[in-house]
Amino acid sequence: MSDAVKVAIIGSGPAGLSAASRAGQLGLSHVLLEKTDHLSDTIFKYQKGKRVLATPDRLDLRSDCRFAEGAREYILGNWDEDAASNKVNVVKEAEVTEVTGQQGAFEIKTSKGVFKAENIVLAIGTQGNPNRMRCPGNDLPHIIYTVDDPEDFKDKHITVVGSGDAGIENALGVAEEALENTVTILNRSKDFARAKAKNVSDMMEAGENGFMSIRTETQPKMVEPGWLTLETPTGDEKIQCDVIVARLGSVAPRGFVESMGIEFTGPDREAFPKLSPTFESTVPGIFVIGALAGYPLIKHCMNQGYDVVEFINGNTALTPADEKDLAAIFAGLPQQKPVSEWLEYLRTRIRIFADVSPLQMREFMLDSKVAFYRKGDVVFEKGEPGSSLFAIADGHAEVEVGPDLTVPIEQGSIFGEVGLISGRKRGATIRAGEDSIFVEVSRTAALKLMAAVPGAKRVINRISLERQLLQIFKGGLTVDDLAEVVDTAEVERVPAGKTVLTEGEQGDDVYVIRSGSMVVEKDIGGKPIFLRYLPAGSFFGEMGVLSGEPRNATVKAAVGAELIKLTGESFRKMLAARPQVREATEAAVAERAQMNSFIESRKASYSSAVDLYSDTASFIMKEGLGEATDALLIDENLCVGCDNCEKACADSHEGLSRLDREAGKTFAHLHVPTSCRHCEHPHCMADCPPNVIHRGPDGEVFMEPGCIGCGNCMRNCPYGVIRMEAAPPQKPSLLRWLLTGFGPGPGEPSPKWTKKQLGEEKPKKIAVKCDMCKGIAGGPACVRACPTGAAIRVSPEEFLSIARLQEDAD
Repeated sequence: MSDAVKVAIIGSGPAGLSAASRAGQLGLSHVLLEKTDHLSDTIFKYQKGKRVLATPDRLDLRSDCRFAEGAREYILGNWDEDAASNKVNVVKEAEVTEVTGQQGAFEIKTSKGVFKAENIVLAIGTQGNPNRMRCPGNDLPHIIYTVDDPEDFKDKHITVVGSGDAGIENALGVAEEALENTVTILNRSKDFARAKAKNVSDMMEAGENGFMSIRTETQPKMVEPGWLTLETPTGDEKIQCDVIVARLGSVAPRGFVESMGIEFTGPDREAFPKLSPTFESTVPGIFVIGALAGYPLIKHCMNQGYDVVEFINGNTALTPADEKDLAAIFAGLPQQKPVSEWLEYLRTRIRIFADVSPLQMREFMLDSKVAFYRKGDVVFEKGEPGSSLFAIADGHAEVEVGPDLTVPIEQGSIFGEVGLISGRKRGATIRAGEDSIFVEVSRTAALKLMAAVPGAKRVINRISLERQLLQIFKGGLTVDDLAEVVDTAEVERVPAGKTVLTEGEQGDDVYVIRSGSMVVEKDIGGKPIFLRYLPAGSFFGEMGVLSGEPRNATVKAAVGAELIKLTGESFRKMLAARPQVREATEAAVAERAQMNSFIESRKASYSSAVDLYSDTASFIMKEGLGEATDALLIDENLCVGCDNCEKACADSHEGLSRLDREAGKTFAHLHVPTSCRHCEHPHCMADCPPNVIHRGPDGEVFMEPGCIGCGNCMRNCPYGVIRMEAAPPQKPSLLRWLLTGFGPGPGEPSPKWTKKQLGEEKPKKIAVKCDMCKGIAGGPACVRACPTGAAIRVSPEEFLSIARLQEDAD
């Protein structure tokens, strides 16, 4: 081709095809270069029969190509027809090898010759550059990175690594195609932050029906022929595995893109090209759209393809399809600015957004809130539950750390990160220090941000660590004092039961518990004796720094946890620079040493009591109460089996009890009935489509009206405390029952009575769980109704204190 076209589009995926179709409709000279012999190679490589979703629903489609939810084959057929009707000038099997020149005179070398163009639209995607597994055995031939046809898999043990949309869809495909397949899907975290809600819902349903096993907080540790060793929250596990489908995401072909002169937002593999609001890169005349621009949803890509050609054609008045939704988000702010200015304002003034591309920023803000606060306005109170993250765009925030004492948080920084990471209640009251603009980021959106933008994750982790250390060690520490400590810190994931420190070993690293909890044990008389429980926000290991002696206790993970490891050398330098911090740390060490001596002295004279206390604590940790914030316990020495607790619960909740007194496990005389624990990070919240599960002001996890009966919460709860039930008909009053005998009496009505009242009617089932009697005066009815005081609700810390007192009494 000798004459230069107005625009050359490289890549015929949804973004590139939409761009070429717009050029064709506008009559612009163009060429669409595709390296394969077919259009839209990414969609073409989707598994056979895959259902393609047209999300997000709120976003209007702006393209000359059709797109609605449907099977892969249907969509590709439509696009082939649309390319022809829009007079797209496509050259297939034209792989691009080099781009040179400048705006107005680019030369594109391909396997089909050289093409000249005034402008280039780069829409090549990232699927050709997938992330690889990194554990031992990652080069074995039974590891594959795509699933072309689920019919190829019959009677296999298949493990899917990665729980984004691609991984979930592959798992569903191979599970549904051949029911004799054994399918397992692995997710490193508890949350499915990268996947669409519908895909997660379909996966959970498949898991409930036995079509696949869903393993969260689990990752591959070693691959062997026919076997896969997993690292799980409860330790290593070996499973049979014939095929591994690794769907770990992909990254931009950075070398090729940078060879054109295009700059990226940062050095990380996951970074994206720097782009203007009109998709123009740092090389004038080269535009980047689609997955390579940072957001791969098909509808977004197609809109970008349409928009970029309009921009190239001089349509500067065009606004993106999501403009009206973003305008509504910014409408309540005191200043009047266009959406593009607000986005750039936030992106340049808030540190966690520094590496976010303008396109990512648009999508990210659709899941966030922006609000104006007057000086003195409370953002949240100390002790409130909350897992959202706040960022300061303008003004500053003030943290109330004591009577008449506040600490400022400067513009550009964040707060609320403790609730996001550890699930603990808000640690302090925060107010606006002056008239301010704060961005509130939901937990889901924050997790997506951290997963997609490494720079944002680093900022959040660093600030979180600085704040934790400042809060723990006090003594006049400043952020500058912590610089070396934070620079050398590492984050470690620890499964439940794993030993972090071993008594008698040498070491001086210090650990901060970022999330989860630990238990401390000491060998006394050849038996491990429980010393204490350490919740998120605690630290341990500092004795080795101060004394240089071997570890004097063993520390294990009570539940799956994240730890921040601080090197002994940097910690020692920090203590040397701040004598008052060293003094406070030495005082804490002395207190712990005194407790250890006390336990050892008790061992000699009260051996059985110490053993019982230690064994009881181990039982509680084994039952998962380490992640609880409020658990129901029953002292069976006091319980008379009257079932008043169940009856009172039912009478307080439309006739449906939220607890099962007899179910659950018992150790000695302490019983853990089946009742909600109100976890730090509630598993039931992980996938609630109508978003009706929330935390109340006292930390209770409750369900508001609106449950659709999907059962996701019941399936996600590892403790079996949620069940799906239909509300029974309204019972007569207690007085009427006493006087006339009419009705089922106190407590949950019998199935027989319920069936008689309803007849053939089958009311819809919804999820029911303990809400700690939210809104009912006097607190939990189960505790109030217990005539002997056997029923109590406690946190793990309180439980261990109670266990100690009870064993003292014994």
